Amino acid sequence: MFNISKMDLMWVSFYSLGLMLLAMMLIYVARFKINNKVLKIIVTICAYLSLLISALLMIVVLGGSNHA
Repeated sequence: MFNISKMDLMWVSFYSLGLMLLAMMLIYVARFKINNKVLKIIVTICAYLSLLISALLMIVVLGGSNHA
């Protein structure tokens, strides 16, 4: 589907997993560690943005490569 080498797909998948881990940690911090309402909203928005970007990167990974 995409013209990306298999090694580049591996790196994209690592970036996607890293963003998912970052989103998980940010949601934990926002829920249990931050008491300031404005800061909590900012951290939560950053977490959901990183989760959205990681989902879009997973589409690239699951789309695969044209290389045999």
